[in-house]
Amino acid sequence: MKNKISNSIVWIDGKWYDGDQPVMSAMSQSYMHGSTVFDGARAYNNCVPDLDKHCARLLDSARFMGLKINYTNKQLADLCIEGVKSFEKGAELYIRPSIFANSGFLVPDPDSSKLVITLFRAAMPLKVGFTAMISTLRRPNPDMAPTLAKASCLYANTSRALKEANKKGFDNVVMRDGEGNVVEFGSANLFAVYKGKLLTPVWNKTFLNGITKKRLISLFDREGIEVEETFLSVKKLLACDEVFSTGNFGKVLPVIRINDKKYEIGKNCIRAMDLYSEFAAKSIIN
Repeated sequence: MKNKISNSIVWIDGKWYDGDQPVMSAMSQSYMHGSTVFDGARAYNNCVPDLDKHCARLLDSARFMGLKINYTNKQLADLCIEGVKSFEKGAELYIRPSIFANSGFLVPDPDSSKLVITLFRAAMPLKVGFTAMISTLRRPNPDMAPTLAKASCLYANTSRALKEANKKGFDNVVMRDGEGNVVEFGSANLFAVYKGKLLTPVWNKTFLNGITKKRLISLFDREGIEVEETFLSVKKLLACDEVFSTGNFGKVLPVIRINDKKYEIGKNCIRAMDLYSEFAAKSIIN
């Protein structure tokens, strides 16, 4: 691996390579049957907030999907940091560790599981606000798909939903569950402010209970600010005063429009961005 390469790098079989290194064959079980799991972390401002939690979730996802890898959470995190250090200080990177099955047919062979860590440049989004529409697509129930894992096979529907939104001039989508409850954005969790009260959809196992979401709830709690986890209808969402998102890619981002409803970037969103920035600054890489 070259130092300070320009675009991406990948770790596999104990070595780092430039990011275009092939990692999977046509006979790999995950190639045909979608058993790959992954997670996403961030490096920016020379910080890697909650990297350990992202690595731990990857291992949990692997177990849920019948995969097995002989690395500890700390070993995974150390490998990710090693990769980050091959770029210049302060580089804005997406960190994507993943595990796939190399053998098996419909059922993955756990002993064939392989670890791949990819890092690539990805600029942090500007905090100017994004737009979204209510998607016509839904999140599956836990008995319909492996929703308790961060599995690649779940993201085909996300891609369809985002394509639908982009065709209609929106940046993102609001996803609902099978009962019609608002659960999240297509690529992030959702917070809203209704009559001065902070709300977020209660985790009902149909969507990812995000690490950044849980982190922000804990940061608000330390400030004495309650976040109510509740069922949220489309009607109530469109009656809210503020909406913002939390997620690994952009951390905390304001929402300025959903369908035809416009929102201001309010004090709760601004406070959320400040609280998270203060927290992230504590995860600096030495």
